[in-house]
Amino acid sequence: MKEEKGILLKSGTNELEIVEFEVGGSRFGINVIKVKEIIQPIPVTHIPHSHLNVEGIIQLRGEVLPVIDMSKVLQLSPLSDSNQAKFIVSEFNKQKVVFHVNNVIQIHRISWDQIEKPSDMYQGGASKIIGVIKRDNKMILLLDFESVMVEINPESSIQMKDLKKLGKRERIHKKIVVAEDSPLLRKLLIDTLSEAGYLDVDFFENGHDAFKYLESLAEDSKAIEEKVQLVITDIEMPQMDGHHLTKKIKNHEALHKLPCIIFSSLITKDLKHKGEMVGAEDQVSKPDIAELVLKVDQYIL
Repeated sequence: MKEEKGILLKSGTNELEIVEFEVGGSRFGINVIKVKEIIQPIPVTHIPHSHLNVEGIIQLRGEVLPVIDMSKVLQLSPLSDSNQAKFIVSEFNKQKVVFHVNNVIQIHRISWDQIEKPSDMYQGGASKIIGVIKRDNKMILLLDFESVMVEINPESSIQMKDLKKLGKRERIHKKIVVAEDSPLLRKLLIDTLSEAGYLDVDFFENGHDAFKYLESLAEDSKAIEEKVQLVITDIEMPQMDGHHLTKKIKNHEALHKLPCIIFSSLITKDLKHKGEMVGAEDQVSKPDIAELVLKVDQYIL
C-alpha cells in the first residue's frame, strides 16, 4: 500500500487516487489521502453499549482506534471471516478510525470530472454516496466518510456553540461563494455562517459550478471585489475539486485577487502544501467552524 501510495499527485490537477474496496458484493471507494495503511484484521475488543456501527476497538502501534463495520453502515450483507477481509486505517477530520471491509481490490487514478453526482431519485435522503465512478462495465460508489463519522459521533461535526463565543457581528453586506458537495455540510454551513452574521452566501455543489458562476460575475465591468468578497471551498467534490477550483481562480485575470479559503477534512501537516501550491490564502480543517469564521473576518473586513 505504501509503495502504491507513493505516486504523489501534483496539486490542482483535478485528479485523485481512490482505494477500491468491497462490502456485501458492491464496490466502493475512499480517497487515498484519507488512508494511512491497509492491514489484515486483528482481534477487536467489543465495547458494551457502543454505537450499532462500531465493531469495537483495536490497539495499533500504541494507539486505541475504533473499528467501524462497513456492512452495518451500508446496510449490506454481514462481514464474513474471509481471509480477504481488510482493515482500512484512515485519518481525516483530525481523527483516526479503522473501516472493516470484505476486501480491498486495487488503487485507481482518476479525474474528478469522471465522477458523477448521484441522482436524488435513487440515492435517498440518508445516502452515504457522494459520487459514482464507471469503470469497465462496473460502478464504484464514492462514500461520504465524514457523514459516516458524524452519524456515529455528532461531536465530530461543526458545532454552533463554538460560534457563540465570537459574539454578535454584522456582516450582511459581505458576499461569500461556497463550494461544498455534502448536503449535510451545506446545511451546517448555512446555519453557522448565518449565526456569524454572513447572510449573503451562494452555495454550489462542486467547483465546476462555482467557477462558472464566478466567471459570469467577472464578465461585468464592475470589479469582482465589489460583487463577491471571498470563496470557501471543500477539496473532495465531483466534477472539479477544491484545489483545482482555487488554481483556476488564481490563474484567472479578473478573479485572481479573490481570497480563497479551503475548508476540508483533509487539511493536515502532510497535505497542507497542496493548498499552498495552488495559492489558497488559508486552509482550515473541518470541523473548526470558529477558526473558519475568524479567517473569513481576516480576509474580507
